[in-house]
Amino acid sequence: MREKIIEIASEQFSLYGVRTITMEDIARLAGVSKKTIYQEFKDKKELVKEAFSMSLKQDQHRLEEIMDVEDGVIEHLLHTSKMVRERLATLNPMVLLEIQKYFPEVWEMFTEFKEKVIVTDIVNVIEKGKRLGYFRPEINAKILAIMRVNQITAAMNPANFDKEVDNIVTLHMSMMDHFLHGIFTEKGRQAYFEKQNAN
Repeated sequence: MREKIIEIASEQFSLYGVRTITMEDIARLAGVSKKTIYQEFKDKKELVKEAFSMSLKQDQHRLEEIMDVEDGVIEHLLHTSKMVRERLATLNPMVLLEIQKYFPEVWEMFTEFKEKVIVTDIVNVIEKGKRLGYFRPEINAKILAIMRVNQITAAMNPANFDKEVDNIVTLHMSMMDHFLHGIFTEKGRQAYFEKQNAN
């Protein structure tokens, strides 16, 4: 029951925002009483933390699976791009702003995940890509990884963009494309296009 509640909460918070969704809403969608929710979670703050903690663990697991592929670099780029697209397509842009303002513990969890998991993952894939000749050998992987993470974060903040940019997924794809073509060698560009067209 606890897992079911967390899954429903995670989905609802992402779609509609953390403040809009109430404990009553989650109880109704889970088919349980509000009392049952409070037997599992002391308050909404704990449920929000658990819901986003689950999402981050799932993302980390998916990233680890992708890197286990023998070559992995081009596959990693395509899979992580797909992951980010899926996440952005179902994420209400207000969620991150709400978490930052009202749930500082959860925001700290996001920040730590970004710095320890995502930056490390991007550094690893860039270094591997450099060894395989896909990325320019002179680039600084750590600087590029931080820059890429900041791009993704910026894309999630609606305050950063013009009203004409109404599709966050299109925005992400443009930024990703610009980033990749700045670091690819010709070999990497070719391999990326081939895998992209094969999917």
